[in-house]
Amino acid sequence: MKGYWVSLIIVVIDQASKIKMDQWLGLCVPGQCERFEVLPVFQLAVLYNEGAAFSFLADAGGWQRWFLTGISAVVSVALVVWLRRVEAHQVYLRVGLILILGGAVGNLIDRAFQGYVVDFLIVHYEQHYFPAFNVADAAISVGAVFLLLDLFLAKEESV
Repeated sequence: MKGYWVSLIIVVIDQASKIKMDQWLGLCVPGQCERFEVLPVFQLAVLYNEGAAFSFLADAGGWQRWFLTGISAVVSVALVVWLRRVEAHQVYLRVGLILILGGAVGNLIDRAFQGYVVDFLIVHYEQHYFPAFNVADAAISVGAVFLLLDLFLAKEESV
């Protein structure tokens, strides 16, 4: 169970931040979008993503909710199984998997109970916008960086 508490903290922060942002700003719909400018390149605005990353499958008609929920559940279980097999010296791998697990479960909860994932972090440069994301997505992205570090550092150690 070593490290699972970090995944749990990510889930709690992710869910709490989504609830709070939804209460504070409400859904951002075209023509009626309340955005909070944090920095010239960073805004807060609530968006509901019914699809996967980058809104892939968002307009698929509803079947994607259970398909993506199923994939998220399977991936979460696979991550737990993988984590049990990680050796103590594989720190980057362990950290990466723990971060990804927390993010996957955070988004799984949204998708299963609401049918969409709440995104609210928006990075942009002038009129060019990066897809909106949330705490869970950030944890998954940072976790992926740790997996890459493990991949490259493990190769260097074995040479």
